[in-house]
Amino acid sequence: MKWTCRLAIAGMCLAPAPAHAAVPLHDTISLNIGLNCQWQKRCIDQQRRAMKRALSYVRKAQPASWRIHLCNRNAARVHHRVDWIGFENCIRNTTLRTPVRAPLKRERKIA
Repeated sequence: MKWTCRLAIAGMCLAPAPAHAAVPLHDTISLNIGLNCQWQKRCIDQQRRAMKRALSYVRKAQPASWRIHLCNRNAARVHHRVDWIGFENCIRNTTLRTPVRAPLKRERKIA
């Protein structure tokens, strides 16, 4: 009886545990979304849907490059991490205007 209990316990310990979702190290988009969402399934699904909608909108509407760059900067959480929901909201925003550049400062020569 002792041996059967020990064998049963050992068998349970050696049985493969349910596999958790592996971190997608070679898929940069999934890694980006996963890190932004802290691997929460609902958040990841929302980000993926927003990414698909935003990319299809950009493909169809072909907005100006300044708008895409502006929305990339606005939607960036950290250096290379993009919040796709924020990007989609920004890219579809019709009230955005071309950013105004500040005039270049020139040094005055003192004579």
